[in-house]
Parts: sequence; C-alpha cells; structure tokens
Amino acid sequence: MSSKFYAIKNALTVREGERKMHANSPSVLDYFMLLKPRVMALVIFTSFCGYMLAPYSVHPFLAFVGILSIALGAGASGCLNQWYEAKTDRMMIRTKNRPVASNRIAKEEAFNFGMALSALSLILMQISFGFAQCLFLAFTIFYYAYFYTVILKPNTDQNIVIGGAAGAFPPMIGYFLAAPIDVFSVSLFLIIFLWTPAHFWALSFSLSADYKQANIPILLNTKGAGYTAKAIYIYAILTTVMSFAPLILRDASIIVWGVVGIINVIWLYYATALFVNIEKTQAMTLFFYSIFYLFALFLIFTLSL
Repeated sequence: MSSKFYAIKNALTVREGERKMHANSPSVLDYFMLLKPRVMALVIFTSFCGYMLAPYSVHPFLAFVGILSIALGAGASGCLNQWYEAKTDRMMIRTKNRPVASNRIAKEEAFNFGMALSALSLILMQISFGFAQCLFLAFTIFYYAYFYTVILKPNTDQNIVIGGAAGAFPPMIGYFLAAPIDVFSVSLFLIIFLWTPAHFWALSFSLSADYKQANIPILLNTKGAGYTAKAIYIYAILTTVMSFAPLILRDASIIVWGVVGIINVIWLYYATALFVNIEKTQAMTLFFYSIFYLFALFLIFTLSL
C-alpha cells in the first residue's frame, strides 16, 4: 500500500514538474515579441516605400525577398538588443515584461535566435541582390545591435540622435534594392533621422523615471524639461524643412505640396504647444501625432512622387 502511494505521489510530482516547465516555456508570441514588432512594422513600411520610390524596379518576388531580408534584420537587431539589455529592462516598468527580462526566454536562446535571424537576413540579401546590399544591411544591424545598444545608449544623452540613424537606414536599403543610392534616397534617410529625436524625446516625458531607475541617460533627465522641449522644437523644424526635399527633387504637384504643408503645420503646432506649455499631456499628444506624421509623409511620397 505504501509503495503504491509513493508511486502515485512521484507520478503526480513528475506531472506537476512537467506542467510547470510547460507553463514557463517560451511561446511563439514570446519569440515574436523578441522581434520588436512595432519597430519592425515601421521598418517594413519605410523600406517598402523606399523601394517603391526608386526610379527602377525588380521582379516582385525579388522585391519581396529584399523587404523580408530587411524585416528579418530589424527583428534580429531587436533580439540582440533585448539579449544585451535584459538586466536594465528588468528595472523599467515599460520593459520588465519583455521575454528575456521576465525569463520566459533564456538570454542564450535570445542571442542564438538573433544571430540566426541576422545570418538568414544577410544570406537572403546576398543571394537575391548582392554584396553591396548585403553589406549595407549588415552595417545597419551592427549599428543598432552594437553601436547604439552597447556604446551609445548607456553613455550619452545624445544616444537617440546618433543611434537614430539605424532606424533611418531602411528606406535607403529599400531604395537600393532597385537603384543606386542618390540624393533622393538620402533625403528619405534624413527625414527619419531628424524626426527620431523629437519623436522619442516627446515620449520620454512619460518614461523619465524608468530611464533614471535604469541609469540610462536621456536628455530630459540630464538637461531638464525646458531644454528638451526646445530641442524637440528645433528638430521638429528641421524635420519639416527636410520633408519638402523629396517634393523639390521629384517636382511634386501643388496639391502634394499643400497636403504635406498641412501635415507639417499640425506637426509644428504640437511642437510649439509643448515648447510654450511644458506638460506631459502636450508631449504625448506630439508623440502620437509624430507616428501619424511619419507614416502619412511616406505614404504621400509613395503615392504621388
């Protein structure tokens, strides 16, 4: 009787252990979240717009593989970023539930997954387009996963300014799938490069405590709200000026000029409102509009230029 009891108890213990292991094992959604899907969506969109704005085209299947390669590269960067930042992610309310930070995915698994995605993205790009496009994509992955994540982000409040180049490269790479890099493709890069600081610094008004807790320098914590609002205003103006460059280079119609002008008037209105009245609600209004602003600009460029 006693032996049967212990046999049943051991079986239940094993099953309970298996149940807990299964409950703690990473899901498909966890791996998907490693890719930073919101960032990836922007990368896919802007790289596709870059390709569509190129003066030449390639076979649709090749174009698909090219955009897929860029998307995989972006996902790989997100994996490697979360692998490296697991410790600081645990300190921040916004990031503590990320797959690696919450221990749903082991650091080693995240690193291996990120490296595998990097290799896959580069192999696909090399086979489909060649060494130059592959090298550009490799540089972009390295720039975000190492130069921004390891060097810039923990050490300077200008991290988002310099590191923002990583998020601005995708339309250039998309363009490069079908045509050589030229002034027009550089203008697309500069729009996102100048937009990124204003976009992030507006969001930082809601995240300053998080970043302070994690000891990551951001402009709001190092220079104060007034300085940050002024910097946002300056970058918003610079973004507006640059947003008209593609229209000049492609001789856009008066209607396109008008629509882009209206979008920019609203953009500058919200940036000015924050500069005049520094409040978290004003900053978040600007942040949410900045997302619409960038998507709208690139959609207008793609449909009309």
